[in-house]
Amino acid sequence: MEETGENIKLARLRRNLTMEQVSERAGISRSTLWQIEKGAASVSFGVYAQVLFVLGLEKDILLLAGNDMLGRKLQDAELLLSRGSSKK
Repeated sequence: MEETGENIKLARLRRNLTMEQVSERAGISRSTLWQIEKGAASVSFGVYAQVLFVLGLEKDILLLAGNDMLGRKLQDAELLLSRGSSKK
């Protein structure tokens, strides 16, 4: 979460936006934005999404868990096991 917060902060700074501007546009307090930029897990995912939308990064949400290597390996292992047992 800390890395996510840092990325959000850097995105805000690259756009030359103040914390006041982003928090106002996202409809949140400045202290909530500060918590987001610190990677606080206590802030709801919806609030993170609002800030990403303000920064024009809402499509980044679609990347979450998009490359699920562990899930794919588990699924592949299950498929191999089920195919192996049907050959008997």
